[in-house]
Amino acid sequence: MSSSKFDIVVYGATGFTGQLIAEYLAANYKGDASLKWAMAGRSKDKLASVRDAIGAPADTPLIVADASDPASLKAMVDQTKSVISTVGPGVTGHHVGERVAALLAGGGYAEQVAVPAGQLLPVPTGLSLQEAAALPEVACTVWSNVVDLARLRKGETLLVHGGGSGIGTFAIQLGKALGATVVTTARAAKHEGLTGLGADLVVDYTTDDFVAATKDFTGGRGADVVLDIVGAKYLQRNVEVLAPDGRLAIIGFQGGRTAELDLGLLMARRGRISATGLRARGLADKARVVAGVRREVWPLVEAGAIKPIVHDTLPLAAAQAAHELVESSEHLGKVLLLP
Repeated sequence: MSSSKFDIVVYGATGFTGQLIAEYLAANYKGDASLKWAMAGRSKDKLASVRDAIGAPADTPLIVADASDPASLKAMVDQTKSVISTVGPGVTGHHVGERVAALLAGGGYAEQVAVPAGQLLPVPTGLSLQEAAALPEVACTVWSNVVDLARLRKGETLLVHGGGSGIGTFAIQLGKALGATVVTTARAAKHEGLTGLGADLVVDYTTDDFVAATKDFTGGRGADVVLDIVGAKYLQRNVEVLAPDGRLAIIGFQGGRTAELDLGLLMARRGRISATGLRARGLADKARVVAGVRREVWPLVEAGAIKPIVHDTLPLAAAQAAHELVESSEHLGKVLLLP
């Protein structure tokens, strides 16, 4: 078996960041791998000493090399600047200094990350690097479920649960851009903002029945596609709200993982249920999703039909406060952490 060696230097990052990068590489490369990792602080003297210790080139802040598997190549993305700092041998279509956004496999609370080249997206024309950072995860999640799996079509009705979230604000805009009628659920305080994004009907899930409201709004037909982040708590009602030949796409379990379902009702609707996430997908499938987003969604972003909705930006050191804000459900759109 041929051997491969990874030499990794994390510049200006915490030890935990380096650990995440090392774990990612170990998990994604097979074979007789020899992994060497070292963390360097912001001091150039410290960085130089680490480079010397592991024999890393003096001009590269982050190096990942795979000698045995040139097909699994990496591009290094500096998230502080959102530009490529190093391109692995054999990578084509990308260059050092290119402005990019990326769909990560995890470990995004970092100043530098290793990203498979197939998961990179160019920064859309007219957007800042910070605005672009709000797009890849939500765009790939929504497109892969609403378009790629559920096949939302012009003239259909899309029901989006959690309309005030990053996923929800993006799904509302994508649905409208595709010519769909969009119904969403959210607390009353968010209704004006979501209507401004294009939602045709916003239902206060704390006081109103979204099934009855959606059916009344659609003349009894219901929703052709439901994008659900709640899971078990909404499963039965999500099937009840489906239009004939409706599709339910489950992407979260905020309301639990286990529920009973009347299969007779699902059959009567000729309904379909899918449940997917991004992280568990293989590299090739993630690259396919990213390519679809670039092909079908990025032009809508550049045309202004879809905008990144950012509620707040916080420094990386305030990660706990950012999580608390998201868990409070008081935000509208994304909360970004900046290194």
